[in-house]
Amino acid sequence: METLAFRSGDRSTLSYFFSPASVAVVGATDRAGSVGGTVLKNLLTGTYKGRVYAVNPVRREVFGLPCHASIGAVPETVDLVVVVTPANTVPAIVSECVRAEAKSIVVISAGFKEKGPEGAALEKQIQSELKGTTRLIGPNCLGLMNPLIGLNATFAQDIALPGNVAFLSQSGALLTAILDWSLGERAGFSAIVSTGSMLDVGWGDLLSFFGDDAHTKSILLYMESIGDARSFLSAAREVSFSKPIIVIKAGRSEAASRAAASHTGAMTGSDEVYEAAFRRCGVLRVQSIAELFHMADVLGKQPRPAGPRLTILTNAGGPGVLATDALLAGHAELAPLSGESERALSAFLPAHWSHANPIDILGDADPERYARALDIALDDPNSDGLLVILAPQGMTNPAQVAERVKTHAKGHAKPLLASWMGGRGVAPGVEVLNASGIPTFSYPDAGVRAFESMWSYSERLESLYEMSFQADDPAHASARRERARQLIEQVAFTGRTLLTEIESKTVLELYGIPIVPTTLAKSEDEAVVLAMKFGFPVVLKLHSEIVTHKTEVGGVRLNLSGEQEVRHAYRAIASSVTAKAGAQAFLGATVQSMVDVEGYELILGSSVDSQFGPVLLFGSGGQLVEVYRDQALALPPLTSTLAERLMERTKIFTALKGVRGRKTVDLDALKAIVVRFSELVIDHPRLREIDINPLVASSQQLLALDARMVLFDRGITDADLPRSAIRRYPTEYVSHWTMKDGSNVVFRPIRPEDEMLMVEFHKSLSDSTVYLRYFQMQRLESRVAHERLIRKCFLDYDREIALVVERVDKETGGRELIGVGRLARQQRIEEAELAVVVADRCQGAGLGTELMCRLLQIARAEKMRRIEAHILSKNSPMIALAKRFHFDFVPDEDPASLTATLDLGRNS
Repeated sequence: METLAFRSGDRSTLSYFFSPASVAVVGATDRAGSVGGTVLKNLLTGTYKGRVYAVNPVRREVFGLPCHASIGAVPETVDLVVVVTPANTVPAIVSECVRAEAKSIVVISAGFKEKGPEGAALEKQIQSELKGTTRLIGPNCLGLMNPLIGLNATFAQDIALPGNVAFLSQSGALLTAILDWSLGERAGFSAIVSTGSMLDVGWGDLLSFFGDDAHTKSILLYMESIGDARSFLSAAREVSFSKPIIVIKAGRSEAASRAAASHTGAMTGSDEVYEAAFRRCGVLRVQSIAELFHMADVLGKQPRPAGPRLTILTNAGGPGVLATDALLAGHAELAPLSGESERALSAFLPAHWSHANPIDILGDADPERYARALDIALDDPNSDGLLVILAPQGMTNPAQVAERVKTHAKGHAKPLLASWMGGRGVAPGVEVLNASGIPTFSYPDAGVRAFESMWSYSERLESLYEMSFQADDPAHASARRERARQLIEQVAFTGRTLLTEIESKTVLELYGIPIVPTTLAKSEDEAVVLAMKFGFPVVLKLHSEIVTHKTEVGGVRLNLSGEQEVRHAYRAIASSVTAKAGAQAFLGATVQSMVDVEGYELILGSSVDSQFGPVLLFGSGGQLVEVYRDQALALPPLTSTLAERLMERTKIFTALKGVRGRKTVDLDALKAIVVRFSELVIDHPRLREIDINPLVASSQQLLALDARMVLFDRGITDADLPRSAIRRYPTEYVSHWTMKDGSNVVFRPIRPEDEMLMVEFHKSLSDSTVYLRYFQMQRLESRVAHERLIRKCFLDYDREIALVVERVDKETGGRELIGVGRLARQQRIEEAELAVVVADRCQGAGLGTELMCRLLQIARAEKMRRIEAHILSKNSPMIALAKRFHFDFVPDEDPASLTATLDLGRNS
């Protein structure tokens, strides 16, 4: 049977940080007030049951423990080493830890890049010493805690209470403040991590670990910088499928816009890019520490809303109005009350109830009235969630109302939130609601903001299912990319960084973006001929390339309606360029036809963010682009749906759908342009800035009137060019092959729309093949469950590549999948686990061999160093296949299976 499988399990070497059997403190001391003494005392006096070692070459004993001179002198291989020595000693200590095969290191010591160039050089030394599987957190951090096992490897005085929230922070001081707060609030944690400088272990590593951790239900982050953006986005996207990630990002008001000639560059601030990144990977961003923990609580207790419409149920008009104002000030909506609901409410409410949403059931509402109104409001099909407000009044019993409301805490697909306003008088009711799983807020506007955040989170999770793939034929896309690449390289070779307008428009045209006809004229006569060809009026613009001085010269734009005007304008341009740049200037002017259409002026652009790489901008364009500032940002590449969501975040989008009798713009065509533009940006990393301004959009046409492209200096190597934070569909791995029976098949990376093909593929597998693939029998219903196949088809190609084999079914003429192979990266990105399965009817035809061969080619192209696979011992055909590719075999603890490994460096 051609089935090679890996088993699910811990993919991370980070487990040694949080569940160490042994901990050593390097720099241990009993000196009062010292960091080394506090860390060691925390390990010894808590409930941690592992072995603790003290390391200090100048001490014989610390707190009754014998002191070892070095990590190498400790009588066992240590799982976790905590370093608290001066910064200049750390590189040597890390080197010693690696030689002693220590599994993990936390460097609490400060004095690194935060101190300047000397500290940064120390960090480089540490990086050069890290080898193998040894991982490092820090330096310059507080340490870490695992309250579930009593592990306090920090210099904080108290350990957190156990719980199910992982809290990761770049600020040690903030972390200690949160810890102090949590003890008073009785809030618990599955882990607390101070990340420090993230020299090795970064956000992506930690998110992946806690995403797999069964004890962690939600992950909270305090972030100051992103570090490896691609790693963060890749991990966040995968984890967000199953657990909420909630972040508070410092530096929101940072003035990060670059002073650039590009409109796009001038309008792109780093905080806006962070927001676009969080939106793309399903991360919920909040604005305060309190909201950070509130949202973890809310998302853990109530279902996410399916839409933005909130119903407000209240016993007082004023709080209902305040809640409505807060709702309409955000991006959620007031749910319209259905006619059926209004009639049902009118059947028992007093005649002067509000007859609308907010549903004001009046101040004398008793528990029964609340309960009946709540039943109706929850069943209203127009509503996506409910906020119940109680304002204490003489005839109201907050605790009794809460008892009736709590019966609705579960069993609904809509979130139920509450606001019990007041202090001691409503406290018993608040306790009842919170205990039942209904998040309760002191004021209704806070409840509204919580609902808005829940809806925002729902929207972001939906975006996870939008993967980016190349819709064009791969050969056509490759040819287009190559022609554009050659043009860009030709410009770069001359030393220019600014493409001419004609060159810029040529690149756009290669990507199917419609442009206005534009041609270069090198003389007065040629300018006149072109103007007559285009038809008057025309636009004449400067085109100047300075061969020696490479000086950029400003130009003029004139709307010309006659031959003499064209000649006069051309002479003016020529004399202007000559005066400014000297006789060595190559003179010319672009002649462009006038476009006389009624339409909207848009801008479509890209610039490079220092942390996230290329960023897209869409919005209102024209000469007042920086005045209106009606733009939205997104990270490339985009799909049609993601392009639409980008456009929806601008005010101009409402106008594009048609207002005041104006016809709607062809939105499908506009989305296609935005998608192609995103592909252009991804395909050519040497493009530093692009502006299409204006992109005219009308009911008749879409047309790029003006274009500007700027390159990175040719002194920047290809390896140093910024890379996109999100990887596009890897068309380079699409290939064709002919089977022994003459069938033509396509090998290609899996795509989101393959879900139904995967269902049919699983239906074709025999029980024997399923057992060999999964090491156990799995029912078809579980293998083809939508929730499972979503994650199998909607991949982040930086984390996993699934190569499917597709062919046309000779009987039905439809497409079918007959094989699937996967490469799943380990935390160390140069390693991966491999799995292969071939449909029973195609086994024995060489397909498994060919699939394995192509997967290994991909592994080498992806710079993977080592491949690992797990095989059942009785799966002799696959063992033979692995031997053919020179895998080595190691018996597992379970004699029923073995592990096959391949060192790609050795066998390349």
